[in-house]
Amino acid sequence: MTPHKVALKAPAKRLVLFVADGLRADKIYEPYHNATSGQTEELAPFLLDKLRTRASWGVSHTRVPTESRPGHVAAIAGFYEDVSAVTKGWKMNPVEFDSVFNESRHTWSFGSPDILPMFAHGASDSARVDTFMYSAEFEDFSGNGDRLDTWVFDEAERFFGRAAVPGSELNTMMHQDQIVFFFHLLGIDTNGHGFKPYSQEYLGNIKHVDRGIQRLVEQFESFYGDDGQTAYVFTADHGMNDRGAHGDGHPDNTRTPLIAWGAGVARTEAVAAGQTAPGHDGFSQPWNLERYERKDVNQADIAALMTALVGLNYPLNSVGTLPLSYLNTSQEYRAHSALANAQQVLEQYRVKHDEKQHTEMFFKPYAPMHQPTNTPEHMLARIRQAIGAQEYGAAEAECLRLIALCLEGLRYFQRYDWLLLRSIVSAGYLGWIMFSLLYIFRSYVLPQSGPCRSRRAGAVALVGLLVFAAFAAMFYRQGSPAMYYAYTAFPVYFWTDVLQQGPLLQQIAGSYARLSVRWRPVAFIGVYVAILEALVYAYFDRRVYSAAFALLAVLWPLTVSPRFRRQHTGLLALWTACCLLTSVFTLLPVERNDHLGLVIAGGALITLSGLAAWHYSPTFTLAPPGVAAKEAQHAVALDRLMILVETLLVGVATVLGPLTSKETERRGHLPRLHQLSCWAVLIIATLLPFVHGAVLGRGARDQHYLYRLVTIYLAFATPFVLLTVSYESLFYFAYSSVLLLWLTIERALYHEQAEQQLLAPTPKTRLSHLAPAASGSRRLGINDMRTGIMFLFFVN
Repeated sequence: MTPHKVALKAPAKRLVLFVADGLRADKIYEPYHNATSGQTEELAPFLLDKLRTRASWGVSHTRVPTESRPGHVAAIAGFYEDVSAVTKGWKMNPVEFDSVFNESRHTWSFGSPDILPMFAHGASDSARVDTFMYSAEFEDFSGNGDRLDTWVFDEAERFFGRAAVPGSELNTMMHQDQIVFFFHLLGIDTNGHGFKPYSQEYLGNIKHVDRGIQRLVEQFESFYGDDGQTAYVFTADHGMNDRGAHGDGHPDNTRTPLIAWGAGVARTEAVAAGQTAPGHDGFSQPWNLERYERKDVNQADIAALMTALVGLNYPLNSVGTLPLSYLNTSQEYRAHSALANAQQVLEQYRVKHDEKQHTEMFFKPYAPMHQPTNTPEHMLARIRQAIGAQEYGAAEAECLRLIALCLEGLRYFQRYDWLLLRSIVSAGYLGWIMFSLLYIFRSYVLPQSGPCRSRRAGAVALVGLLVFAAFAAMFYRQGSPAMYYAYTAFPVYFWTDVLQQGPLLQQIAGSYARLSVRWRPVAFIGVYVAILEALVYAYFDRRVYSAAFALLAVLWPLTVSPRFRRQHTGLLALWTACCLLTSVFTLLPVERNDHLGLVIAGGALITLSGLAAWHYSPTFTLAPPGVAAKEAQHAVALDRLMILVETLLVGVATVLGPLTSKETERRGHLPRLHQLSCWAVLIIATLLPFVHGAVLGRGARDQHYLYRLVTIYLAFATPFVLLTVSYESLFYFAYSSVLLLWLTIERALYHEQAEQQLLAPTPKTRLSHLAPAASGSRRLGINDMRTGIMFLFFVN
């Protein structure tokens, strides 16, 4: 691709980029109430003073995954990296790329070894980017992370000391134009992970960064004699949620600050008191910045902004749109910058267009870019004509329109194969569903009568082979990835097998035709599909689960027979209570601060339930079959001891967890004995069921189903309680209770229906008894769909 830049003189000779790793936008902008002094203060007074007097500012919106590497790539290179970079640990480059640093005359970078090397390794000239990094061992998440930023500020001060020598090579290089300084500040992210973003460490680190940046800015201005040729950009790679984590698309992770000031940057003028400047919404309402226009950008736009400020070539892979409102330059420079930005994005569109046109057999271009008056050539001609006529506003608007069309075109070509691939994958899953259904009908629903395979099975297989060969030839011609062949083999295999079972399909159709009530299966299938759709929607709105649990609490007891309700009144009452309790949790916010009271309550409930299970364990603890009486007693005692030990481990975890949190709040190091105790409890609880099974041999695997459920429940409870920070252990108790009651009610319903003795709820039912016999296994009916859909609901 041909690089593009503005031929006019740039407003700044040098650019200084500060990236505060892991800084949320709201944490730096909003006033902070100091509970100790009782005063409301600003965490970043220097930066906020620049915002009010000399800067343009806003919120930079990142994309998923909100990790350090893709965030830095977006801001510095101007494109959103493919998530396959996770295979490199978000550190090394799976594919080399162009960046602002690579296009600069020289870049000096200071900070973490996790970030700096990827831009140095990706530079076309390895001597163009200098890195000053602390060692990887210096990054310690157990202590206060502001020392990482202190190292950066101190190293920068030493750097200026070396550069101050007149006539030195470094001094000469630093007085060139188109140079970049990059300061990566990892302390905020480190403290957020270690102490959470509402902690004193995280908030104090923001103050520390603000003071350090003020000191650095003063050094820059002193070194260059306040020449007014330095542009400053402050931002973050990603935010952080209240759990001290990031990576997903939560707004706390995707909203980061952006403050730019200095040479070439527009100054935000305050509106009159009592008025609200453009750009504000409910998110920025608490910040007391409503008088200053908020100019939000996408994270990739930052690279375009930095490029325009110092007059570099636009990075070849950049998809950012230059935020013109941030520029304080001549209208001519703005228009030419927008044109260079548009030409660079257009270059990418043309490359993608030509690649697809060369490989695709049935190529379809992006239609909006091929309208008679909307071709790139026509639009570029109009832009140049407007610039020549000094109609700079019209030129900027046409540039933005061209950029938007090119970006839509790039998305079109990136998703060019989506319809085909989605159709193939959907056909594969539908084929797998049909394949599974036919197996179920053949084995558990219809009586065996005649062959299931068609006499034309060979011809069907040949057709399937030809279909696969046709797709394979097309993929080969287009140079498609090897995975495309696997995608195609998936549906071809299953649908070939389904179509070969023509007699079975006819038998199913005949059985349906003989039903006296034909609407019932259709109704069941309709309800089944509706529930599946609701489960899909629940991925976007968790309240669906609350509604579902509330409905299960009320409707299922009403649908059983009156006789069943009379016989199992207590069981159904427990079911209703536990379902209603569980429905509460999906209404609670996902992001919550630590709450030791809830942790202790959840651990206490699980411990009490374990003690109750141990007390009643003689009713469901069975001896291995075919052993002597003494050995049987020993096995039963060992089984009961297993429940008691697991319960005690939960109790110990209930104590250790809050103690760990308290010690962490005091910012002290955990005593060695405490650390060893936590690890010992975690490891023993995890390994105990496996060791128990190995000791008892087959007897441990042929137990009462209640015994197995209780031991699994308690085994998972210990790490759950040890690692929980809020209501999670309470949810575990409530949800596990619902699962246990569900199985118990299902068994009772099967007993009532008197369908063989396979699941009859006798006092002692071994796991081996639950397997169907070789002959005489019961047939499935419509009611079994209820069990299947409830299983899917609980799994999700």
